[in-house]
Amino acid sequence: MIMSEHFYAVIMAGGSGTRLWPLSRKNQPKQFLTITGNRSLFQCAVDRLQGLFPYERILVITVAEQVDMLSRECPEIPLENYIIEPLPRGTASVVGLASVALKARDTHATMAILTADHLMKNEAHLRQLLRAAYAVAQNDVLVTLGITPSYPATGYGYIQRGALMGTFEGLDVYRVEKFKEKPQEEQAKAMLADGEHVWNSGMFIWRVEAVMSEIERQMPDLFDKVSKIDQAWMTETRMKILDSIWPTIKPQTIDYGIMERAKNVAVIPTIDLGWNDVGSWESLFDSLESDGSGNIVLRGDPVILDTQGTLICGDSSEHLIVAIGVEDLIIIDSGDAILVCDRKQAQRVREVVDYLKQHGRDKFL
Repeated sequence: MIMSEHFYAVIMAGGSGTRLWPLSRKNQPKQFLTITGNRSLFQCAVDRLQGLFPYERILVITVAEQVDMLSRECPEIPLENYIIEPLPRGTASVVGLASVALKARDTHATMAILTADHLMKNEAHLRQLLRAAYAVAQNDVLVTLGITPSYPATGYGYIQRGALMGTFEGLDVYRVEKFKEKPQEEQAKAMLADGEHVWNSGMFIWRVEAVMSEIERQMPDLFDKVSKIDQAWMTETRMKILDSIWPTIKPQTIDYGIMERAKNVAVIPTIDLGWNDVGSWESLFDSLESDGSGNIVLRGDPVILDTQGTLICGDSSEHLIVAIGVEDLIIIDSGDAILVCDRKQAQRVREVVDYLKQHGRDKFL
């Protein structure tokens, strides 16, 4: 079922994914990686929208150097649907820029803010969630999708749900009581046990007019700068104005900048989405099937003896990976770099990227 002609998907696809180094690099950022099957994360993000959004109503926000790569990945999306972010300024500014682009196209637009680097196994359920969220958003409600937690995660923000607002598309919709920071383990266990909390997925649905009203109320400086970009959007000076204003925007996320203090916010908990934000190598253990010893082979044909709980990826046909008598490791061979890491230390991979930058070893970035 095709949704209203005023409903648009906006895919954020400009990140670098430093925690998936050494596979994720400058010339192959995270969203271009193939984690499952034979489709990249970006291609999967577009594929799961089929039947809900035609390609003409899928917009992509990215940086200039990634447009050609993304367009080759999905040539069906019109080139004019790529919105260029001059440099990263956080998701609040991304929402503002997307709002400008959509307002110029459709003054009645509703947008779904989505990401290019998440895994979702149950694509039909995502479409159900988006249909429900669209209906809720028509009442000027800012809607977020909350992932029903499966374990006491400390790496995600949480949302506490409040009163039931109603049922849409067969899904319960709740008012948001509170957004909460990434918790300590004991707090995460308590939130999992009480059944009132969901993970913050970073996926949002709202009418352009409604979210811009909140930006004006809570982030007046951003609103003022976005308004100047808006005034130039349909003129020949668009890029000149955008390039001059954008660096002056204070970086901020939409969560901190808008959602935590927004007046009218709803959350729709997922039922069985099979979601993973692929935030680190360790996170793949939640999404990919393992063998009887808990090992995952992402790519390659390694030799594995007496090894447990280890992720192995051999991206070079010239190298054979052999693991003997080890457990809980991440072993990644990208051809020109090898990562060996304790699973519990997987979040520290970004420190390696910082080290390489600081020491001028750019060929490995």
